[in-house]
Amino acid sequence: MSSDGGWVTERLSVGADTIHCRRGAGKDDVPIVHIHGFAISGEYLMPTARLLARRWTNVVPDLPGYGRSERRERVLAIPELADALMALLDVLGIDRAVLLGNSMGCAVALEVAHAAPERVHRLVLVSPAGGLQNQPLVRALGQLAKDVARESPRLFPIALPDYVTFGPVNGLRLFHELTQFPSLDRLVRAPVPTLAVLGTRDPLMPSRARVQEIARLARQHLTVALVEKAAHAVNFSHPAELAGIVETWLDDALVEGARLPDGVRMLKTDGVC
Repeated sequence: MSSDGGWVTERLSVGADTIHCRRGAGKDDVPIVHIHGFAISGEYLMPTARLLARRWTNVVPDLPGYGRSERRERVLAIPELADALMALLDVLGIDRAVLLGNSMGCAVALEVAHAAPERVHRLVLVSPAGGLQNQPLVRALGQLAKDVARESPRLFPIALPDYVTFGPVNGLRLFHELTQFPSLDRLVRAPVPTLAVLGTRDPLMPSRARVQEIARLARQHLTVALVEKAAHAVNFSHPAELAGIVETWLDDALVEGARLPDGVRMLKTDGVC
C-alpha cells in the first residue's frame, strides 16, 4: 500500500484476482466508483476523480486483466466485469455507491445497476458506447479512429502502454462485444437516477436526434449533459466540466436557471437549453 496526496494505492485480493485500486477519502457518505473503458487502466480517470475527492470518497480500480491488476488467461466479458466490480465493492465494504463509467465502463455500470439496483445510488454514464450506433464492427473501428485524432495528445502516453499490454487481439474481441452491448436499451430501463454526459465531438455517440429520443423515453430518470469540444475521454480531457456537472447533479441542484460549468449545456427533450 502507498499514499500520494491523500490517495491510497493498494493491491486487493478479490476472489481469484488481485486488483490494483486507488482510493481518495472524502467527507460525504456515498462513495463514487470510477469504471474505465476497454483495454485501458483507470489512470486516465484520475483528473476527474481528484476533483470529486474534495467532497466524496472516490475509488478508481483497474478491473481484472487491465492496467496494473493481475493478468488473466482470457478477457472477461462485460457481465463478468460487473460481477468482479461487485465483488470489489464487497471487499471494500461499500454497500452502495455512485457508479461513474466511461465508454465500456458505462456498460459495466449498467450491468451492475440492473443486477443489483440496491447497490447503486446513482449512475453517471460518460460517453456510453455500444449498440446500433457502433454497428457493424467496421463502422465502430472507423469511429474509434476518428476519436483518436480528436483526443488530447496528453492521453497517448497513458493509453498506448495500456493498449499494448492488453494486446490487439484481446482489444478487438472486447471492442466487438461492446458494439453488441445494448447500452441505450439498458439506459432507457435503468432502475436508478442516471446522468449521461456526452462530448459534442465524440464520433462514437449517436445523433442528436437519437439522443433526444432516448431522453424522451427515459425522462423520469435520465438527465443528459453535453460538454462542448469534448471527444470520448471526457474524464481526462475535460475534468473540471465533468466534475462540476456531476457535483451539481448529485446535489440535486440542476434546476431551471442553475449555473452550469463553462462549456456544459443540458439537453432537453425538445432541444438544448
